[in-house]
Amino acid sequence: MSKDGQGESIKRVMELLWGLAERPRKGPRPRTSVPEIVAAAVRAADGEGLEALSMRRVADDVGLSPMALYTYIPGKDELIQLMVDAVQGDAARSSGADGPPSGDWRARVTAIARRTRAMHLGHPWLAQVAPLSRPLLGPGTLALYEADLRAIDGIGLSDVQMDAVLTLLAEYVSGATRATLAQSEAERRSGLSDDAWWEISAPLLEKVFDAERYPVAARVGAAAGADLEAAYDPDRAFEFGLARLLDGIAALLPPAP
Repeated sequence: MSKDGQGESIKRVMELLWGLAERPRKGPRPRTSVPEIVAAAVRAADGEGLEALSMRRVADDVGLSPMALYTYIPGKDELIQLMVDAVQGDAARSSGADGPPSGDWRARVTAIARRTRAMHLGHPWLAQVAPLSRPLLGPGTLALYEADLRAIDGIGLSDVQMDAVLTLLAEYVSGATRATLAQSEAERRSGLSDDAWWEISAPLLEKVFDAERYPVAARVGAAAGADLEAAYDPDRAFEFGLARLLDGIAALLPPAP
């Protein structure tokens, strides 16, 4: 896409995000709206993933022809950006952003992380959306940013540290959630649960694994397996990593008086 084309696309998405797109004053009443189209696209992606999402599919869902849909939203890339903003807006509303923060800062940051994880697990296609180094700040994105900032405002971080902490938290949750989704996808594709997979793999592994050659791996693997009663527990792994992240944030705070 040319520089001019990219500029027009950015302008168009920002207008759609903020409801600034011009509407014709004359003519028939619109059969649908951009929010209704975006909601239909989110439902489709939640159920079948981004691969199955197409402008034609969304047009069918909202009762439009594909050509008519393009008069509302110029393309799939722009639609996905609107979808991300809509999902983040839903998360902001569920966070109680309009109320005062409650609980200590660890509890509030934990709530942010768990809510963000729930958002990603509820909308697995988010993991397929490449992070934007220049995010288009729509109302949903800004509302979520404001809600998360309020949760850590006044705890002793500088403004720059507050922004950096939220970026770190978002990147941690995104990475941890990808591992959870990958495990679910592996089970779906293979038709085998984690336990069933290990029942098949364990006998062969016992034949080839040399505990004398890999003594530390043998010791640690046995201890971890006995503790988890599984090869991997994504929920426990998430909570362990989150606790360490909270410890890191605590190290930035001034000493308590």
